[in-house]
Amino acid sequence: MKIIVAIKQVPERDARIRIDASGKWIDLQDVEFAMNESDAYALEEALQLKEAHGGEVVVLSAGPERAGKTIREALAKGADRAIHIQSSDETELAKFDALGVARLLAAAVKDEQADLILAGLQSDDLGLGQTGVILAELLGLPHATLILKIEKTETGVKVLRELEDGWFQHLELPTPAVLTIQSGNSKLRYATLMGIKKAKTKEVKVVSVADLAASAQSQTPVVTLDAVKLPHKQRTTQILGGTPAEAAAALVEKLQFEVRAI
Repeated sequence: MKIIVAIKQVPERDARIRIDASGKWIDLQDVEFAMNESDAYALEEALQLKEAHGGEVVVLSAGPERAGKTIREALAKGADRAIHIQSSDETELAKFDALGVARLLAAAVKDEQADLILAGLQSDDLGLGQTGVILAELLGLPHATLILKIEKTETGVKVLRELEDGWFQHLELPTPAVLTIQSGNSKLRYATLMGIKKAKTKEVKVVSVADLAASAQSQTPVVTLDAVKLPHKQRTTQILGGTPAEAAAALVEKLQFEVRAI
C-alpha cells in the first residue's frame, strides 16, 4: 500500500500565546512548534498498516522552512519519504483558507497514485476540521471522518468511526480513499536513534507554495481571518443547594457536562 499522510506543524499546546501587532494571528517569536496531535495519530495508523501489509508511507506537509523539523520527526518514526510544500515566510500560507490549502495538497499528490490519504481530524491551531474532507472532494475520492481504526480488506478498507454519545459506526470503503483520524486510539511511537540517523538520508521533495498555487489555479480565499482574540477569563462561584445528596448529584452533573472533567 502507498499511504500519504498529511501533517501540520503547530504551536505546542503549552506555549505562551500572545496576539501579534496585526491582530490577525499569534506572535510566533519564542514559540515552540510540534506535530499536530491528530496528525501524529494519522501517521501512527499509516505506519501500522505498512508494518502489516508492506508498502510506502509518504509524509506531506505545508509550511515554512521550520516545518522541516516536524517532517524529519515523521521520517525518523518510519515514514519513507516526504513532500514539503514550502512557503517563503510565515505569512505566505496565511493567505490561503482551508480550500486553498487543500488545493495545494491536491496538486502536490495528484501524480502519486496513493491507495490511502490520511490526515488528522483537525488542527490544534485553527481547528476547522475541513482540509481533509475538501481534499477528498478535489481528488474525487470517497472519504470518512472521525476514524479510530483501519483494516485492509480485499476490496479496500474497513474503518471504525466514532459518533456521538458513545456510538460507533463500521464502514467499508473502496480504495483509493481519504480518511481523517481521531486522536487517542493508539499509542504513539517514539523516534529511535537509528530512525533519527536514517531520516537524514531519506528524500524530502521541496516544492514552493507559489509554484503549486499557480498549477492549482488557487483563487481568492472564500473565507478570510479577520481577527483572533485570547479567550476572556473570569471566575464565577456557584452555590449548590438542596440536601447533601442533591448537591453531590448536581456537582457530578456539572463536572461531566460543563467542566467535562469526568
